[in-house]
Amino acid sequence: MTEGRDVQWVEVGDGQAGQRIDNFLMARLKGVPRTLVYRIVRKGEVRVNKKRVKADTRLAVGDLVRIPPLRLAPREAVRAVSDSLRNLLAGSVLVEGRDWLVINKPAGLAVHGGSGVKIGLIEALRQVREDLDFLELVHRLDRDTSGCLLLAKSRPALLALNDALKQHRMDKQYLALVAGRWPARRDFVSARLDRYDAGNGERRVRVDAAGKVARTRFAVRETFEKATLVAAEPVTGRTHQIRVHAAHAGHPLLGDDKYGSREGESLARRLGLSRLFLHAAALTFPEPTSGRPVQIRAPLPDDLEALLARARAAR
Repeated sequence: MTEGRDVQWVEVGDGQAGQRIDNFLMARLKGVPRTLVYRIVRKGEVRVNKKRVKADTRLAVGDLVRIPPLRLAPREAVRAVSDSLRNLLAGSVLVEGRDWLVINKPAGLAVHGGSGVKIGLIEALRQVREDLDFLELVHRLDRDTSGCLLLAKSRPALLALNDALKQHRMDKQYLALVAGRWPARRDFVSARLDRYDAGNGERRVRVDAAGKVARTRFAVRETFEKATLVAAEPVTGRTHQIRVHAAHAGHPLLGDDKYGSREGESLARRLGLSRLFLHAAALTFPEPTSGRPVQIRAPLPDDLEALLARARAAR
């Protein structure tokens, strides 16, 4: 069969060995939606050593991957990263190692595209960092959460960091402003969590005895007239865990449009808070190669610092 001029044949190197073909393609085809990647794999347009493969096929060093030419319809094309977003992300890298980096994720930016989001942080960062053949999220943050986000720059690093995450050798500390006076003696919340569909495809989480085990440590950092700044450390990593556990304890996060209270909404408006007050302030993880502990801190964004200043002035 004669190949067109736009067909690519890419040889798999050491850094991609063991990687799934779908993730390999996502890294190579910057800006292409995942749904299209699955489509071309399913149709047999992607070949490995001239053979059809499935999306979960693992690659080996020396494999030859056939990548077909792609023509995106406007509705499925991922938006090109804007200059403002490019500059924002370039200035948001907190620390970068040989095979990992930690970025101070801006609030309001989804970590990946989909469900109407044309471009997420990972897609944008792959466009910004064209020098990297591999870039994957190690964990995720909610769209409205800011702070430390860890990414892997090689397949071995991703596997090592995912293993550390599963074995609870990665510590995350968040800062959250909650409604009311959090009891100083309440330093732990344990309540099982269950995910459910709230309608229109929106996912929510609720406390349910039949749900998955979830535990969060809380510590009071500063007390205000009608709110409390707390440090929250999730022992488990469930979706929306801190937000749901805080609401379950009777102290929902300010600015939380999913699990907040009317009183919290009113207080947030008075303080001028326009988004969720949840910030991933610190992250500790074992360096993938040496195993030595790495601790990264992300400063509180200016808008949240300004809000705390207004809350202090109102005391």
